[in-house]
Amino acid sequence: MRMNRRVALGRSIALAGASALPFMPRGVSAAATPVAGARVGVACDPYAHLKPASSFTVTSADVAEGEMFQKAQMSGIAGAGGEDRSPQLAWSGFPDGTQSFVVTMFDPDAPTPSGFWHWAVTDVPASTTSLAAGAGAPGGPDLPSGAFQLPNDLRLARYLGAAPPPGDPPHRYYLVVTALDLPSSKVKPDSTPALLYASIAGHTLARAILVAMAAPAG
Repeated sequence: MRMNRRVALGRSIALAGASALPFMPRGVSAAATPVAGARVGVACDPYAHLKPASSFTVTSADVAEGEMFQKAQMSGIAGAGGEDRSPQLAWSGFPDGTQSFVVTMFDPDAPTPSGFWHWAVTDVPASTTSLAAGAGAPGGPDLPSGAFQLPNDLRLARYLGAAPPPGDPPHRYYLVVTALDLPSSKVKPDSTPALLYASIAGHTLARAILVAMAAPAG
């Protein structure tokens, strides 16, 4: 049976960490036991615990599923030597009845209890099925009419590129397009991405997920 690429990646990270355990209690599996000093849940899918939704397809001309971001999608602002240029995205196969989209990028492997939000765009019209590379620039001049960006975890209303801390293993970056059954999320422009997700929880029709990777600079 073929294993989903994201699941396989997560399992490999978990098993690699477990191999460093100096002590294993009898009856406890290595894969289920956190390594001392390691971030618990680093191999988990952050969307797995959300209310189930159907899926559709998102692709990018700039990065493929499970592959490393290019320099352009890394962060210069956060010191990773990149350009903070959002990747091109295109999506298809979303459900009938979709009235708008939300586009986000989230790093679940960041060294915080809540991960790190890099990008959040809301109120993307249902007639829009792609975003050009660089659409996450400040002010969103290349976003479709009505769409706007929320502040990321650096409180900048723009795309912030990948920037894993020095010494970390590669991080995963979840690029997600969410199809909604309403034309607007109705959140304020200064809302957090977490509040955005709380607001759309009952209006999510489907999600399209692409997981890219990035290693620390240097």
